[in-house]
Amino acid sequence: MAEITAALVKALREKTGAGMMDAKKALVENAGDETAAIEWLRAKGLSKAAKKSGRTAADGLVAVEVSADGKSGAIVELNAETDFVARNDTFKSALAGITKAALGTDGSVEALAAAPSPDGEGSVDDMIKRMIATIGENMTLRRSAKLTANGKVASYIHNAEAPGMGKVGVLVALDGSGDLDDIGRKVAMHIAATSPAAATTDELDPALVEAEKRVLTEQARESGKPDNVIEKMIIGRMQKFYKEVVLVEQPFVMNPDQTVGEFLKGEGATLKGFVHFKLGEGIDKAEDNFADEVASMTKGA
Repeated sequence: MAEITAALVKALREKTGAGMMDAKKALVENAGDETAAIEWLRAKGLSKAAKKSGRTAADGLVAVEVSADGKSGAIVELNAETDFVARNDTFKSALAGITKAALGTDGSVEALAAAPSPDGEGSVDDMIKRMIATIGENMTLRRSAKLTANGKVASYIHNAEAPGMGKVGVLVALDGSGDLDDIGRKVAMHIAATSPAAATTDELDPALVEAEKRVLTEQARESGKPDNVIEKMIIGRMQKFYKEVVLVEQPFVMNPDQTVGEFLKGEGATLKGFVHFKLGEGIDKAEDNFADEVASMTKGA
């Protein structure tokens, strides 16, 4: 029997719209044969969401949940096709339960999808699949993350549409002294406003840094200056870049005369990490052309 890998399960899910656990079971029952597994799912009626799975789910909500002791927090993005469904109480209730369930996982989407469903029937993935069949829109458990701290994890939702839910969510983990809840919330609000790429310069994606250096170098060369001058120019311009995209280097929105790093140090707090989710970020959503749609419908009429 072929090894049932995560890649095989993912491929089957994409082709059938079946839940993760059902896709895995189908492959196990059919010795890893994808074609046979597809037929097995169809026979079991488990690919009924497949017609919806091809639709782009770029709307929805981001939710946050912090544990009772304040030492851990989870953030989840659950997507739907339309804002109408995202405003539905059933959708919000399900997301609230899913986000609480995320506190008991390692924070990964895979672990959350396999976690026990908040409604007590199968897994979280199973519950989402049932919602797809009931509501009639594609839904995607797109992202999840978890932070822990010896101090506190603070959360923030920008323009909350329900308790702990909105289009933009942030978690901030802090250690140290002082009112960490208040400090963390202020930093979380800053993050929501500025969307930093990393907490520190060392944590920046090397590819992002190199790409910026290439762009700045090309711009400097166009000035016709010698290489030794260009090198000094790049150092100065990269420092400006870091102040734009690195959290601790950014001017603090509540007091631009100090950086976020200086604010934290002054409050006796140490940043342990942050997570920032903006709904639909990075999703390519096709824009329908209403005029073209009407024209295609009236051809031959």
